[in-house]
Amino acid sequence: MSNNSDQNSRVSAGGGVPTTVETEAVLPEAEQGSEPASHLASLLKEAEDEAARLKDAWLRAKAETDNVRKQAQNDIVKAHKYAIERFAQELLTVRDALELTLATPNATTEALRDGVELTLKNLSAAFDKERIAEINPAGEKYDPHRHQAMTMIESDQPAGTVVQVFQKGYLLNDRVLRPALVAVAKAAEAPPASPGGAGR
Repeated sequence: MSNNSDQNSRVSAGGGVPTTVETEAVLPEAEQGSEPASHLASLLKEAEDEAARLKDAWLRAKAETDNVRKQAQNDIVKAHKYAIERFAQELLTVRDALELTLATPNATTEALRDGVELTLKNLSAAFDKERIAEINPAGEKYDPHRHQAMTMIESDQPAGTVVQVFQKGYLLNDRVLRPALVAVAKAAEAPPASPGGAGR
């Protein structure tokens, strides 16, 4: 019987026939489980780090969104609160002119008139800066979007023409602040037929 480096020969107790048993390298149980556990721990650590990073990014984005929303709300409040600030500043000169006129001792009618004209001039300048325009439609065609008819009267003007303005209207950037109150011409009524005219 020869020796073989790759096999171990064993003689059976029954007949002395040699049998070949191949040997396997058996790793300890601790070494078999250590590598998968280490890999899983690494994956778990990466997942936790990624989750922490995403949570931090979400918190930052949420905080930024909240700040933008609060700033927008503050801007809206300020816009409503101070929307007429510039116009109010223009009206201060109007008030000053009125107070100056009234403070003049022993003012004559002419002086009061001059003061009122100055006040009106300042007010007109304030209106111009804010694009407030008057609607004075005398002689124009009636426009229901800008005029409010108070009455219809007979006139030598074409029907539908504004023949009298009771109160001027005003526009703000082409939007009607107040319609003009007007009287509108109507078509002249036909004269009644003369008695007996049908028999002629």
